[in-house]
Amino acid sequence: MSKAAAANCRVILLVFVAANLAIAQDLTPRAYLITPTSSNAVTVSSSWNRGDISFDPALPIENSTGSFQVPVLSLYHSYGLLGRSSNIVVSLPYAVGNFQADIAGSRQHVYRSGLADARVRVAINLRGGRAMKLREFLQWREKGLVGASLTLVIPTGQNDPARAINPGTNRWAFKPEMGITRRWSRWLAEAHGGVWFFRPNRSFFPGDSMRTQSPMMSLEGHFGYYLKPRLWVSLDGNFWNGGRTSVNGLPKQDLQRNSRIGVSFSTPVSRHQSLKISYSRGTYVSIGGDFQTVSAAWQYSWIGMPR
Repeated sequence: MSKAAAANCRVILLVFVAANLAIAQDLTPRAYLITPTSSNAVTVSSSWNRGDISFDPALPIENSTGSFQVPVLSLYHSYGLLGRSSNIVVSLPYAVGNFQADIAGSRQHVYRSGLADARVRVAINLRGGRAMKLREFLQWREKGLVGASLTLVIPTGQNDPARAINPGTNRWAFKPEMGITRRWSRWLAEAHGGVWFFRPNRSFFPGDSMRTQSPMMSLEGHFGYYLKPRLWVSLDGNFWNGGRTSVNGLPKQDLQRNSRIGVSFSTPVSRHQSLKISYSRGTYVSIGGDFQTVSAAWQYSWIGMPR
């Protein structure tokens, strides 16, 4: 293989890794949880990811592995909108990663560290959860819920068009989603379905190219059990399909059709604090990262003004 072809494969590796860092296929139980109006929370979380990366078999890329950590700072606030329980979450992640692969017989390695793209998620309950003050909320019992949300990825991350891989993606993305929740006493079932849409990156590597990505369908399900209020465990799974990319109109063979399964555990630490631990891994990976992921999140919550 020529040096130019080998360099092109290295670019494919780095670009693909960048895409996987940008749009993580999260497993998020209790995404449509109802809280009293004026509830607030600060969450500090981090995920540790390690595993293999699968590519088009026609490419001379072998033994590709990666490990990366993503600390995230999130702010949550709930409010009433048209009489319905609603909330907004703003998240700012930071990515640190190492990736290796054998490309045309030569071992290649890349390290990146920097701010990733910010996210804003706005959700509203459509059925089953009206906007409630704390006193009314304490008398309310969760049964069936229907919610909708819109997640927006803002290109605030570190991005240098002269580099093939960056923590930021230099593009906007958004995902409309619907969620259904049903609770029977201590048991809980959830199902979410949405579609990611991506704007073009018009300053793609080496700086004068345009990269586009087709929509990506995402399905997510959770089955949980409450041991007592604020203490719960959940079995989690998801599936996503799509997201094929093109550079300057030339399509790549990177259509994703993948799924993950995991488990989450949340426990109160004090009146205002809680801790959540999660583990997940790939169950079916056609193209993309087959990572094992461990995450931990600490949350401090309050109602009204900070105490």
